Amino acid sequence: MRLGLRVFFGFFLIAGLSAALLLKVFLAEVKPSVREVMEDLMVDTANLLAEVAAEEMTAGGVSPDGRLAAQLQRYARREIDVTIWGLRKQSLDLRIYVTDAAGRVVLDSGQPSAVGQDYSQWRDVALTLRGDYGARSSRAYGTDDRSTVLVVAAPVIKGGARLGVVSVAKPVASVQRFIDRAEQRVFLAGAALLAASLTIGVAVTLWLVASVRKLRRYAQQAQAGQAIAPPDMPGELGDLALAMDDMRRRLEGREQLEHDVRALTHELKSPLAALRASGELLQEELPAADRQRFAAQVLDQTARLQTLVERVLALSQLEAQVGLGERQRIVLADWAEAQLERQASRLAQQGLGIVWTAREDAAVDADAALLELAFGNLLINAIDFAPAGTTLELAVSTTPTSARLALRDHGPGVPAAAFAQLGRRFFSTARPGSLVKGSGLGLAIARRVAELHGGRLVFEAADPGLRVTLVLPR
Repeated sequence: MRLGLRVFFGFFLIAGLSAALLLKVFLAEVKPSVREVMEDLMVDTANLLAEVAAEEMTAGGVSPDGRLAAQLQRYARREIDVTIWGLRKQSLDLRIYVTDAAGRVVLDSGQPSAVGQDYSQWRDVALTLRGDYGARSSRAYGTDDRSTVLVVAAPVIKGGARLGVVSVAKPVASVQRFIDRAEQRVFLAGAALLAASLTIGVAVTLWLVASVRKLRRYAQQAQAGQAIAPPDMPGELGDLALAMDDMRRRLEGREQLEHDVRALTHELKSPLAALRASGELLQEELPAADRQRFAAQVLDQTARLQTLVERVLALSQLEAQVGLGERQRIVLADWAEAQLERQASRLAQQGLGIVWTAREDAAVDADAALLELAFGNLLINAIDFAPAGTTLELAVSTTPTSARLALRDHGPGVPAAAFAQLGRRFFSTARPGSLVKGSGLGLAIARRVAELHGGRLVFEAADPGLRVTLVLPR
């Protein structure tokens, strides 16, 4: 069974059982609640009539021909036609009977023939004469619950003496219409609630299924190697999407790591092979000139290995870094002059000159140590690829949002097809006059430093040579 159907059926089962239980509870409470309200009003009525009857009982006793009997007869003959909350009432339903202190009926508005009968054992009369609250309910006929009559009694008291009891009776059928309507309304409201719950359940199910399908589609596209952003979803599903994206990146990082390890192994092979060959030759008896040459080769390859290791470590630290250290205000042109002085001996050794093609007043807030690391690697890269006796061109320019430090050599340049690979670790082209390639780590370090500053590294073909521009936000 599909996920959507499982969720919907589960929601339907929970909502259905909950609605059925609530309806059962509400419907079971409607009738008792109406009867409780009815009994409360009848208690008030019985006590009011008891006060009316007290005067007549004190004067000479209540009788079928007395004042109270006449009032009850006029009450029974009253014509009414009222609408109570949408339901029409056209009859008066109270039955009032009065018993004396012995429990004998002296007045009955509903059954005049009951006068003289002994009601002393009836619950409403007996309890009231005893000083308790007297009330009862009984069926007028058959077993139909609608024929139930509710009776409430109140004592007739005068001067502290109990003269008798006034009982008020009302058939439950007179309020049954209100009970039926309340039950119907509760049922309809419950049905509407159930329908609304099911509608919400369908909507939630559709949303959940759509979200899961987005995640599945994203996972399938990621599995196919497509570089896409994770779907934007709220709550736990959004967290799951981000976790999947993080997992994808980690897996891609693992593939990149495997690639870098292979590339690093390849980079280490050449200097290690040269060191081994030179070491084996140095074990033999050699002329002084050859020994000197092989010893210099050992030192040169050792320096190459050391540089490679230092750059790998530096790049690893930069890639793990998520922010900059202490920033300071740097005027790019003056700062670049100071960096060139540190490489003066190497520039002189290669016979390279420095030419400023543009020098604007540009200043940036930057991490000086990282910026020095980036520019140093760019300068070393330019020196390695620049033919002896040529010049390196420097330029500092600005835009409204950025400062640009450009360095150009006059070397062989880079093929157009290779531009997309520049700045990636372990990608490089051969140096002039040699088949030896660099590690590509210098440009990778410079690009990472630019990214940490919120900038970028731009490569442009210069005829001849290559121009590398470090773009930093102002």
